[in-house]
Amino acid sequence: MPTFAAIDIGSNSCRLKIARVVSHELKTVHEDREVTRLGSSVFASGLVSPEAMAATLRALKRFQRTVQQHGVDQIRVVATSAMRDARNAAAFHAWVKAETGWNMEIISGLEEGRLIHRGLMNDPAMGGKVLLVDLGGGSCEITLSEHKRIKDTISLPLGAVRLTEDFLSVDPAPAEELASLRRLIARELRRAHRKIQPGKVQLVIATSGTAAALSEACVALGKGKRNPPGVQAPTAEVRKLAAKLARMTLPEREAVPGIGPRRAEIIVAGAQVFAELLESFALSGFRYSDLGLRDGILAQMLAQKDTRAAGHRQFEIEQWDSVVATAKRYGVDIRQAEPVRAHAVQLFHDLKALHQLPVEYESWLAAAAVLRDTGKFINHQGHHRHSQYIVSSSEIYGYTQVQRTIVSAIARYLGKSRPQPGDRALRNIPSEEHKHVHRSVVLLRLAVALNQDRASDVLRVVARVYPKRVYLELEPGRTGAELELWSLRKEAAYFREVFGRELFPTLA
Repeated sequence: MPTFAAIDIGSNSCRLKIARVVSHELKTVHEDREVTRLGSSVFASGLVSPEAMAATLRALKRFQRTVQQHGVDQIRVVATSAMRDARNAAAFHAWVKAETGWNMEIISGLEEGRLIHRGLMNDPAMGGKVLLVDLGGGSCEITLSEHKRIKDTISLPLGAVRLTEDFLSVDPAPAEELASLRRLIARELRRAHRKIQPGKVQLVIATSGTAAALSEACVALGKGKRNPPGVQAPTAEVRKLAAKLARMTLPEREAVPGIGPRRAEIIVAGAQVFAELLESFALSGFRYSDLGLRDGILAQMLAQKDTRAAGHRQFEIEQWDSVVATAKRYGVDIRQAEPVRAHAVQLFHDLKALHQLPVEYESWLAAAAVLRDTGKFINHQGHHRHSQYIVSSSEIYGYTQVQRTIVSAIARYLGKSRPQPGDRALRNIPSEEHKHVHRSVVLLRLAVALNQDRASDVLRVVARVYPKRVYLELEPGRTGAELELWSLRKEAAYFREVFGRELFPTLA
């Protein structure tokens, strides 16, 4: 039974969740959390302070001991808003790598929203039309979901730590500071309205510590009141609570049920965001869920590794939809790209004994086949270089930054150039993956050679692998196959260089 671990390095706290796979489902075996306030210095100065780095690293090293004790097979470490903003994020990344051996991945706000959505898939209330709100220390992700599919998502710089640092310098907060805070929140929410129009949603689910604190405080302070179905924190109660908290001193806020000492420092800003958001979207209130980003990370790890897991097929669909959407955004004709993708996947299977690529390269090769011409959106001349930049920089659901970089490198070398040590396209790819990229490039070049503007007359090909040579037998289409034979023969030298075997394209 494999065991997975997810670590979320947030702007307010670091969180760890470990889950074991039992009967193709995740069973939580350990959770941990430590408030580190990583974002406090970032939002004030643009830099992570040495003290915040050290505090976060202490938490990570403690998590590492726990991970080792549980015999974790795979771990994913992600950082969110504070690291997205920090000018010295690279230095902290290097420190984490040196001390723990972990690669800290800085994810975008949109990817954060997508992973939170995936984490909530096991919530019984998901289904129909649902609005998800995750208010963290540095950002607020708002996602509209219909029938467990994301319709729209947006990330706003409305985190509780960020807003506290920017606006609330005195305790209790003066009226003018609160007014400035609300003006900023209203401005950002107007941007959200242009992106998301939820209409009548069946439910609002809120995640993270601020939502938990407000939910518990509303329940405790509103005992005896009947809430709307599925609502723990009604909008009117959240507004009253936000106004009440703003008038309190820190010790008074600490005494409010559900808030506690560390949350009390940032709850005023968080409560204002929730009150403004609920009123702005004309929502009845929210229900808190303890699921979130870490659960989404774990669910994605399971979906990628276990083809029998419930979310595997859905993950594949959403991932491929995102690849196609990216291709269309940059003017790619999917009808012409599809035969190249199909031949690339076929060659991956037919030549498996030869290339010995890891299984995940099948989907990465397919993605590269569809995205290889995105660079033409910028310029036809040198478009493979442009494609590499576009793919590595795009938001593509289900792909980490390293995985997108691998896909972009496969798509990069389809012209005259070949992968070389030190190339920019390979610079951010682990060295152990370089040979896999080389082999994938060859497969994609063969697939492109098999498709010389043949969207309506696709050739059939049969691959035969022998100890010293590989035959590709082509069945001619209505217009023959001479151009494809010539294109494949041009690839023979590179094929021999990478695989050490002769390539013989022939007609069947």
